[in-house]
Amino acid sequence: MSLNSAFTLSVSFFLLLLPSAFSRALPSESNDFATTELDVSSSLHQTNQVLSLDTELFEETYSTPTFSCSSSFSVQLHPRDSLLNSQHQDYRSLVLARLARDSARVKSITTKLQLALNQVGRSDLYPTESEVLPEDLSTPVSSGTKLGSGEYFSRVGVGQPPKPFYMVLDTGSDVNWIQSKPCMDCYNQTDQIYDPTASSSYSALTCSSQQCQQLETSACRNDKCLYQVSYGDGSFTVGEYATETVSFGKTGSVNRVAIGCGHDNEGLFVGAAGLIGLGGGPLSLTSQIKANSFSYCLVDRDTDRSSTLEFNSPSPYDSVTAPLRKNRKLGSFYYVELIGVNVGGKTVPIPPSTFALDQDGSGGIIVDSGTAITRLQSEAYNSVRDAFVRLTRNLKPASGFALFDTCYDLSSLQSVKVPTVSFQFSSGKSLALPANNYLIPVDSKGTFCFAFAPSSSSMSIIGNVQQQGTRVTFDLANSIVGFSNNKC
Repeated sequence: MSLNSAFTLSVSFFLLLLPSAFSRALPSESNDFATTELDVSSSLHQTNQVLSLDTELFEETYSTPTFSCSSSFSVQLHPRDSLLNSQHQDYRSLVLARLARDSARVKSITTKLQLALNQVGRSDLYPTESEVLPEDLSTPVSSGTKLGSGEYFSRVGVGQPPKPFYMVLDTGSDVNWIQSKPCMDCYNQTDQIYDPTASSSYSALTCSSQQCQQLETSACRNDKCLYQVSYGDGSFTVGEYATETVSFGKTGSVNRVAIGCGHDNEGLFVGAAGLIGLGGGPLSLTSQIKANSFSYCLVDRDTDRSSTLEFNSPSPYDSVTAPLRKNRKLGSFYYVELIGVNVGGKTVPIPPSTFALDQDGSGGIIVDSGTAITRLQSEAYNSVRDAFVRLTRNLKPASGFALFDTCYDLSSLQSVKVPTVSFQFSSGKSLALPANNYLIPVDSKGTFCFAFAPSSSSMSIIGNVQQQGTRVTFDLANSIVGFSNNKC
């Protein structure tokens, strides 16, 4: 071979390598980070179906045997839109309404935390003009009327004989309550109003009862305990505190569960008969029945599928576990030891103290079933968002939407590979999120947004969008929370 021929061959070989070398050097087209696939067409198909879901009443049969605190039992769990007609013209308006309610929810949680940190309480039972102003209630009531309440419901029997009611399930609340006759002011609900006179197991609690003493806000009238629960978004419920039999389908019933009989109820509860509190306080259902554990799996809210809420069932063998912590200032919330967030397989540079629960009760991150969008402390959110944006420069950007500042136009795509996002826990284990748990459609045209948001509060929240399709198990006996994908 001649020298010229050898030179020509070397140059040709170099030119063949050149494009791949340049592709590795360009950050916007780099493939040296972890990706997962987002099914764009499937997500958009669901947005076109959700407004036409056939709403139906899910009837349950109730068995009378009671069970012990160690018994395992479960109840069906339904997303709101499979039960209530949302009455929205398009998916965009539905998402806007959801996000407005979600902001009210976050305000309620952060207000509750702030009151606990400042040790502020209310001495008066009934709302006064200085406590709950009409303008504070106008937006939540309007939003609630259009939306229905909560994101997930269960059909629960109350009384003896048991009457079925749709109840919101809430890991961020303790006091159970139900709208009750006679109504001073009751909102519209799907079921008939609960009538305590029609139940043989109804029993009013006295002012000296332990349950009455454990209420944050209570009063006494003719030796009957009165309760009030006020939420930070202006919603409230007021009435008599009593015990009742609560039934869970065919799995049995629990006697003498403390429950508020609300005669004056206003706010974001329209559609549901009341609320079942699954928080960590002494008056929650989980505490009253002395459950060793409970778990739920939240199905996609844009489907008519259902899952289960289970008590005392074993955690799935493949769960990603992390320590569960309690805030001494506020026992309702379930804190998890999160130490970081990974994007594209790489740890985002966030100070370890960002998600730590401080001795004074501030900071930390909670797992909450009632909050939709995960809120991260502002600086942490900015770091996570920026890391995601750097790895998605190949995607067509779109304008921000409501509380989302990072959105993309995916209308021309059937599917797309996006950077992975995962939570890193102090146990050394990581929970990888499915792509549709952090890049979600906000209309039916192909606009998708990064489903995280900043929080001005020191506390962060893992919301239910990030929990969808994952069985979340709260092992109360061992102070462990577990996450297991695809266990609905």
